[in-house]
Amino acid sequence: MRQGKLFFEEMAYQRLDKGKDPLVTLAETVDWRIFEEPLRAFRESLRTTGSPAGRKPFDPLLMFKILVLGSLYNLSDDAMEYQIRDRLSFQRFCGLSLEDRVPDAKTLWLFREQLTQAGLVEFLFARFDEALRQMGLEARKGQIVDASLVSVPIQRNSREENRQIREGNPPQEWSETKVRQKDTEARWTVKNGKSTFGYKNHIEADVSCKLIRRYAVTPASVHDSQVFKELLDLGNTSKDVWADSAYRSASHLEYLRQEGYREHIQRKGTSGHPLTGWEKQGNRTRSRTRSRVEHIWFLIIPYGLLPGAQETAVAS
Repeated sequence: MRQGKLFFEEMAYQRLDKGKDPLVTLAETVDWRIFEEPLRAFRESLRTTGSPAGRKPFDPLLMFKILVLGSLYNLSDDAMEYQIRDRLSFQRFCGLSLEDRVPDAKTLWLFREQLTQAGLVEFLFARFDEALRQMGLEARKGQIVDASLVSVPIQRNSREENRQIREGNPPQEWSETKVRQKDTEARWTVKNGKSTFGYKNHIEADVSCKLIRRYAVTPASVHDSQVFKELLDLGNTSKDVWADSAYRSASHLEYLRQEGYREHIQRKGTSGHPLTGWEKQGNRTRSRTRSRVEHIWFLIIPYGLLPGAQETAVAS
């Protein structure tokens, strides 16, 4: 029976290889040994003098590889757990077999939180970014900034409770259990006449590789343009910036000019000042590049919020 499973795995991996699985190149090109020492020291720092009973913890390098996958494919912890169980390419990248135990979403969240508290997240991903640059995957040919709404379950609160939540003071009479069950960070917004309750993913991706280099998660009520400047990647080899018309303002155009960027932001007409034929043509030209971001949203939207949801954070 065991031999049959091994044969099935080998045949499946051969089919993946015929499709030129990019994760094989990533796994073989990056020298993962550069992460072993800091991760070993990190694991040692978590050891306690308590009982050694219980399940053996997952290898920290395995956990870090999973965080890398989540970053590259823009998956939440829940989606990451599912995709590892479902995709052979992810399993092989992580060094897992079909029978191996897979970290669940809570374990992934806890590992990331512990890394963050230890001040290692930026350090480890800086090393990984350097490895990508050595592979020729540096941020090149400019950057695209965009945002997308993510709806979450509507909270059934009274008007008074909602008022207190908006003021940043959840009702004091709520029990600790109820507070944990309530989403007090999500907000309402209206787009194209449709109301949405939830959050907003803001991303910056490079034009060349379509890799997300920086991102932020905010309540849905935050306008796209409010996190524009903090998303810009200073390390991109090009000064070209693409964005839709929501980001076009006099202050943003002046900021880009002062910082030496070349703006490619869509124009939007009004009832009193419709777009000219030249401006419409300019929008079509810019869209050829800006539309590359839609491929990224196609991957993200089914899985909801980016990692670190409910924390307005910008990360590599």
